[in-house]
Amino acid sequence: MAAKAAYVVGQKRFVQTMRKAGADMKELKDVNRQAADIALPAVRQLAPRGESGRLAGSIRVGATQKAGVIRAGRKSAPYAGVINYGWPKRGIKPRLFVNQGVAGTEGAWRRVYKQFIDKTMSKVKGA
Repeated sequence: MAAKAAYVVGQKRFVQTMRKAGADMKELKDVNRQAADIALPAVRQLAPRGESGRLAGSIRVGATQKAGVIRAGRKSAPYAGVINYGWPKRGIKPRLFVNQGVAGTEGAWRRVYKQFIDKTMSKVKGA
């Protein structure tokens, strides 16, 4: 089971607003990937490391027009979600390494979105 995504508050509204402003949604997919790429090293660094290192090795990025995504877990590391979010019934406490990595790099990936917004708004003003 892959870890669930850590969502950014206001993400849906941001996408709707950019679409209304005439943003190139294909370009937004690239921006989302850039933002996820910025957070990736921090998430990998915070990932717990066992003897095999499979969990850290399973962390990767993806992107859609709606969001940048950091995924943890694969067939070789199906426990990623449990490690990140915990499992209270089994006494496993959440580590939140994905969430903390994303939050810790917010200043950096937020600048990527600001540049995209500024670029889009300059097109709207210039039209």
